[in-house]
Amino acid sequence: MSKDLVTILMVVAVSVALAFSAGCESDAQTGALIGTAAGAGIGQLAGGDTKSTLIGAAVGGGAGYALGNEGDKKKAAAERESIRRQMNTVTVNITNSNGSITPVTLRKQGVVYIGPRGETYTSLPTEQQLKQAGYGF
Repeated sequence: MSKDLVTILMVVAVSVALAFSAGCESDAQTGALIGTAAGAGIGQLAGGDTKSTLIGAAVGGGAGYALGNEGDKKKAAAERESIRRQMNTVTVNITNSNGSITPVTLRKQGVVYIGPRGETYTSLPTEQQLKQAGYGF
C-alpha cells in the first residue's frame, strides 16, 4: 500500500469514528463531518499534497453542511406541520349502546369543524349530533 492510500484510509477511519462518537445533533453537522472526510480523501487522491487535501476537506465540508442543513429544514417543517395538525384536531367520544366508546376525530378549519366523512359543523358538535350523523351505535 502506498503512503498516500494509508493516509487517506486513516483520515476516513478517524472521521467515521468521530461521527459515531461525537453524536452530531443535526444532519448539517453530520453532513459537514462526512463531507470533510470524503473531501479530504478525494483532495489527497487528486492532488497528492496537503494543499489539495485541505481544499478537498473545505469543499466537502461545505457541501456536506449545505445538504445536511436542507434535511434539517425539511424535518423542522414536518414537525411544525404535525404540531399544527394536532392543535387543529379535537376528539369527541361517543358512548355506544353497549357502553363502549367510539372516538370521532374532527378537524378544525377556521371556525368550522369537519368530521371524518367530510361533513361540516358550525360549532363543536355534541355527542348527540354525531350519533345522528351516523357515528357510534
